[in-house]
Formats: sequence, C-alpha cells, structure tokens
Amino acid sequence: MAEKHWREFRPKMVAELEATGQLHEMLLEAEEKTDTELDQIRRQLILQGLTSQQAHDRAWEMVRTRYIFLPPESA
Repeated sequence: MAEKHWREFRPKMVAELEATGQLHEMLLEAEEKTDTELDQIRRQLILQGLTSQQAHDRAWEMVRTRYIFLPPESA
C-alpha cells in the first residue's frame, strides 16, 4: 500500500531511496511504525469507551498519513 502511494505521489523520494538501496528498508520501517502506533492509539481509544472496530478505524485515520500516505511532493 505504501509503495504504491509513494511511487505515485513521491516519485523523487522513491528514486532516491532506490538509488541508495533503502526503499525496502524504509517501507518496512513505515509498516512497523504504523502497526506500533495504530495498536497504541487503538488501545487508548478502547479505554475511552470505543468498540474495538471504532477504535481501530479512528486510529487508522490518525496514523495512516504519518508513514503510509505521505503528502505529495511539491513540483
């Protein structure tokens, strides 16, 4: 998911990461950080009274743009 988004909206970044052999590493890091933060936020939201699904959905909305759906590169 991240790779597809990055290739479409961050082609310069992807080219630089590929040139230095870091693309795969950065994709794994983005996945790990997303999973970790998603779980932490989800747990907090459940403690605040949300259902597991509500907490997951809200946590995903909060975390996804930090590591997966990065903003487009400026021209």
